[in-house]
Amino acid sequence: MSAVRAARIAACAVIPGELVLVLCLAAGVRPPGWATVAAEALVLGVLALEAWVLCSLRRRTGSWRRAVRAAVPEPVVRLLVHELWAAASLGRWIVRRRHGVGPGDLAAAYTGPQTAMMYGLLFVSVIETVGLAVLIPWPAVHRVVLVLDVYGALLVLALHAACVTRPHVLRADGSLRIRYGALFDLTVPPDAVASARVDRRYPEGRLVTVSEDGVLDLIVGSQTTVTLELNRPLDFRRPLGARGTARTVRFHADDPRALVAALRQPAPP
Repeated sequence: MSAVRAARIAACAVIPGELVLVLCLAAGVRPPGWATVAAEALVLGVLALEAWVLCSLRRRTGSWRRAVRAAVPEPVVRLLVHELWAAASLGRWIVRRRHGVGPGDLAAAYTGPQTAMMYGLLFVSVIETVGLAVLIPWPAVHRVVLVLDVYGALLVLALHAACVTRPHVLRADGSLRIRYGALFDLTVPPDAVASARVDRRYPEGRLVTVSEDGVLDLIVGSQTTVTLELNRPLDFRRPLGARGTARTVRFHADDPRALVAALRQPAPP
């Protein structure tokens, strides 16, 4: 077993236990003293192992950035970065600022089909929190569940805020930036667009779906409204880091006609 794999297994085994301990402390539950000491000793041991592995990779690769990439799985890094960006989007949402929209750019919102669903999930989270507060008779369990419910509600709100503050952007140079919150980001150069049209479809699948013939569907609320035919394949990254290639891109915009009309205008020299 390699040192990197051993460090990953140790982190996967210890981090959930540490999170449970933190939740218990945040909820006012005091575990036995020996449990706290044992948990902290395990965490220190894992941190020491991680530090040793990172230093070894640093000497081997010559860069701390490459060392971190080699030690930490990319899906984990991308999920953590997404949560940080989503949390930052809450602040942008409050002050009504958008990310990546400059002077002369056209912002195209895409949250229309999912807004009701997001607020529905938030409402269900609040009802669940109140219901469990009434049904759970044990104060310690209720505090832990309350912390988890509040975190879940904030995560739903942050995901929606990331989508609101990170719209599609048609830049002044004619390039189109297609996004979904902090999970997906694809820039289409103006010379790569063969045609653009309003094309409402209701595909099935996950957020990002790619067919065998290179058709990329970025699905919002089970629909797409704009189809871009490309004159050359473009590479993209899935939300968890996997790479793919698209020859046609279908995505949703709340006002597809305005976006397609702007796309059809010749780009400035």
